[in-house]
Amino acid sequence: MSDGFIPPHGGYQDLQSYHRSVVVYDATVKFCNTFFNRYDRTIDQMVQAARSGKQNIIEGSMASGTSKETELKLTNVARASLEELLEDYRDFMRTKDIIEWQKGHPYSKRLSELSKNPNADYETFKAAVEHKDPAIRANAILGLIKVTNYLLDCQIRKLEQDFLSEGGLRERMSHARINVRNKQNKSNQ
Repeated sequence: MSDGFIPPHGGYQDLQSYHRSVVVYDATVKFCNTFFNRYDRTIDQMVQAARSGKQNIIEGSMASGTSKETELKLTNVARASLEELLEDYRDFMRTKDIIEWQKGHPYSKRLSELSKNPNADYETFKAAVEHKDPAIRANAILGLIKVTNYLLDCQIRKLEQDFLSEGGLRERMSHARINVRNKQNKSNQ
């Protein structure tokens, strides 16, 4: 084992929250281009919220080696951005008299089944997120945002537990330095 103190980091490509956020981003871009006038500021707001969700997962993952605090903060920013996006979809649905699917709705159940597939990607959800009916399309994306938010909530709880059990960078730095000093003292004896 190395005497280093920076643990492996990155690996966002392995996070289910990241994969779902990519689907949410791509679906949001297409949704906005379909259902809003191209000069509507809502497009920029929704696309930026979706992008922020995805990009903050990446940035948090990459920062995790040197700052668990930054990783936690950025993961929470991703979660907050997607919550904002969720409300944008609800606004759209409310103003168009579209009813939000409840858990027992057949389409909601199907979306839940598809979401459990760890290899699910945009193609998995394409029929729903590109559906011509705005009610199906908006509800499907809303459901994917909820799944992504759930995954991020789990991730945040895990990050909290990891910090409590493993500590942060300063603790790892001190521990690594003590180990090096102890090895130097042993070799000098």
